[in-house]
Amino acid sequence: MVPKVRGCEGASEGARCDGSHPGTRSVASPHVRTHLRTTARSHRRTAVAVVFLFALASFAAAQTIYRTPDGQERKIGNPSYDGRFVFTRIRYGGRGFGGFFRGGGTWSHDYPAADFYISDALDTLTRMRVNDASTNVLELEDPRIFDNPILYISEPGYWSISDKGAANLRLHLLKGGLVIFDDFEHQDEFDNMAAQMAKALPERRWIKIDIHHPIFHSLFDLKKLDVPHPTVDVEPDYRALFVNDDPNDRMLALANHNCDIAEYWEWSADERFPVDVTSGAYQLGVNYIIYAMTH
Repeated sequence: MVPKVRGCEGASEGARCDGSHPGTRSVASPHVRTHLRTTARSHRRTAVAVVFLFALASFAAAQTIYRTPDGQERKIGNPSYDGRFVFTRIRYGGRGFGGFFRGGGTWSHDYPAADFYISDALDTLTRMRVNDASTNVLELEDPRIFDNPILYISEPGYWSISDKGAANLRLHLLKGGLVIFDDFEHQDEFDNMAAQMAKALPERRWIKIDIHHPIFHSLFDLKKLDVPHPTVDVEPDYRALFVNDDPNDRMLALANHNCDIAEYWEWSADERFPVDVTSGAYQLGVNYIIYAMTH
């Protein structure tokens, strides 16, 4: 059972909260096996038609069917908590431009395909109990965030946080959670993300991390950080917040600055990006989640 937000005392490096170790692979969608094993097998391209028949106000309660680019049917809408790991994306308001999710904003970039495909990767490569048929979209004000130890925020350069959201996020992180930021570029977008996070954790400072940090070795033993931004000519920059501002202590937040790893997840089924680079983006995502679940 995926624990509600708390630390995982006693877990060894690379182990999961239940003491198991990675290695047993379960059945997952073909394209995930393709990219994670870095083979060249092609996938038939499938036309994607997504029609959302519900308003955002009823999003959490409603479910509809979404067909992923590789033709699988998935449920859109928050599943009931049953102890399995569910990839959880945060919806937020604020300035910015529209997202790919109909009626959404920047919070929804790469959604929902990226969320389903990283869930497939976890199901393929780990012994975690993963709900790969559904994902969550929650607001920070929603108490259900405490059922989910890892939160994902896209385009935080346009993110704004309420007082209630800041209070909830602070409590979530101090109880053992991790928030992952992705898909933002340049100093101004980093500054906005940092300003919003300062409302939740004003006492913490951002620290640059490199390939030597254990998060890059939790399942895949990465030798270098070489996943480029897929669309913007910038140098990837990884930073984190830690308990006591100590990189050897527990990580509270991870910023993939000048990165967009979820873009690679989203389009992995039609292979628009090189297989080895897409594989690297999956390896980063899986490492992040395994590390968070074992620390």
